[in-house]
Amino acid sequence: MTASPTRSRNPFRLLVQYREFRLFWVGQTISLIGSWMQQVAVGWTALELSDDAFIVGLVAAAGTFPILLLSIPGGMVADRHEKLRIVRIAQALMLGEAAALWAFSVTGHLTIPWLFALSLVGGVLAAFEIPARQSLMVELVGKEDLPQAIGLNSTGFNLARVMGPSVAAIVVAQLGVSWTFGLNALSYLAVLVALWMIHLAPARRVSRAIPVGTGGFREAWTYIRTHEPLPALLWLTLFFSILGVPVLSLLPVVARDGLALGADGYGALMAAFGVGAVVGALAIAATGGGRKRGRLFRRASYLLPVLLVGFAVARAPWLAGTLLFGVGLAMILNNALVNARLQELVPDAVRGRVLSVYVMVYVGSSPIGSALGGWVARAAGVSWAIGGGGALMLLVALWAFRRHPLLATH
Repeated sequence: MTASPTRSRNPFRLLVQYREFRLFWVGQTISLIGSWMQQVAVGWTALELSDDAFIVGLVAAAGTFPILLLSIPGGMVADRHEKLRIVRIAQALMLGEAAALWAFSVTGHLTIPWLFALSLVGGVLAAFEIPARQSLMVELVGKEDLPQAIGLNSTGFNLARVMGPSVAAIVVAQLGVSWTFGLNALSYLAVLVALWMIHLAPARRVSRAIPVGTGGFREAWTYIRTHEPLPALLWLTLFFSILGVPVLSLLPVVARDGLALGADGYGALMAAFGVGAVVGALAIAATGGGRKRGRLFRRASYLLPVLLVGFAVARAPWLAGTLLFGVGLAMILNNALVNARLQELVPDAVRGRVLSVYVMVYVGSSPIGSALGGWVARAAGVSWAIGGGGALMLLVALWAFRRHPLLATH
């Protein structure tokens, strides 16, 4: 279905307009609810088994470290092969990984080594699935509706971030932590059914006859280097990912040791972050283009570190939750605006590879931030790990927007 010349600002219109995008969005959102349930369970289980902030950060890092190493090969695979097929295969294998976590947990055999190993497996699969899924978006809606589609996709991601921890808190209280893993495995069935129902028309499907060769990555890297503001966007993303991820990877420690909360309180904090992220994603889906998005990007980049510093010193649960709402909003504004700008600038011929560089920088650097945050938390306390990162992030943002004015003019 072709887009209407007069474009509505309603962020949900794409779900009505594009059948394939609707199937993808619904299935993915249901699956992500399960994934966020599992993230709550993994973090809490790691804390209960180890009672060590560094181990909690290390387990969180295990799920993203393979992305740092393998996202570039993942992007080259996405450019060589049918992206929809790659996503289908990866999601099916992720179901198996979730089922294994449930089996180990429900039988009482889940240990830190197993938690670490299965998180690594999930990270390997994600390294190939994420570049293919990101570059699939243009085939579902076309380039003209791509920014709104990215915003709406972020909305689904963060709706799941709200619902997943909330449901997890109920499941943990009523059935135990193990069943959050089981429900996550079941949730993968929704996305698999949706993916098999998607049929891309030949006119919509990007050609797979793209010459990649041994210089495939070099071609993508050359494109990035020679097209402003791509280098600056990626550098900013790198620092924000490393310095910002401890707020999530160390949240179980903040909840239990800083705010005297249980697993249900931890889930509530995750939900507060998710509500803010939903609001931010809806703002992206509804916003116009040009300078308006550029100004929003700069403001979000300044607001996020200030809120992180505030959260680091908060000692009342209500205040911590309120600040986490703001952190979620500012973080998703920042991330989604970077993603949308990259997608707008990148041609189809190198889309998978360029986006794999973005994935490597954004997701792949998270384990560095998680491990570093865990080390700082062990040595100096969790407040320094989160608040210190926020202070450094503010300095980076001030420098970046002054040195590269194109960041705020797109």
